[in-house]
Amino acid sequence: MNAERVECRRFEGKTVIVTGGASGIGLATAIRLGAEGAKIIIADLSLEKSKVAAREVAAAGSPGVSFITCDVSKEAEVRKCVSFALEKTGRWDAVVNNAGLMVFKPLEEHTAEDWWRVLNVDLLGAFFFTREAFLRMEGGGAIVNVSSIHAIETTPHVASYAAAKAALLSLTRSAAIEGKPKGIRVNAVLPGAIDTPMLNENPNIKSGLEVINKNDVGRPEDVAAVIAFLASPDAAFVQGESLLADGGRLARL
Repeated sequence: MNAERVECRRFEGKTVIVTGGASGIGLATAIRLGAEGAKIIIADLSLEKSKVAAREVAAAGSPGVSFITCDVSKEAEVRKCVSFALEKTGRWDAVVNNAGLMVFKPLEEHTAEDWWRVLNVDLLGAFFFTREAFLRMEGGGAIVNVSSIHAIETTPHVASYAAAKAALLSLTRSAAIEGKPKGIRVNAVLPGAIDTPMLNENPNIKSGLEVINKNDVGRPEDVAAVIAFLASPDAAFVQGESLLADGGRLARL
């Protein structure tokens, strides 16, 4: 993934944790924030992918890149990740809750295990990092949750994912209310169809159940730019917002 030229350095001297940061939107975000001066902590399940991603982030201009294996659905691993960031850099200024997964099944075939698997990663993972931020992040920090347009309009066979992403928007609003007195901003971005492995391997698309116009497919860098805005001082007066980044896909009648 090639870094685009970035002139500003809005994250100079800051440390940002990016979950699911070894690929897709997470990697594009790590590259963008790193290019703007952030020290990046890549938190991902894949150690090998994280090693490769760290080299890309460093090449883009980040002054410091570290990575740690982290299953965001496990509280202990989330706490360990935050401690790792603080030990490595001495501070923690923002987290991008990007890690997520989908289960593709008709609703009647979904099991309780399917629901918990998705909810534990897509919703509780963000909650665990938010709780740690409220306990350990200094005022002036930012949380950006990566939701999805499926939180608003969805398709067949992704009920657990759509519900989790909708709940993530509710968590964003609640956390924004409680985070404001702490000086912590909390916002969400809702990507549409983005050219990532999650989209390209989507069985609904492969089967033709969901058809996406190629003009509606964005790049991971497009979403990373929105995340960078929400995490930056430029969004100092933005709190509890859910910002669409879907190329206008949901705007058409």
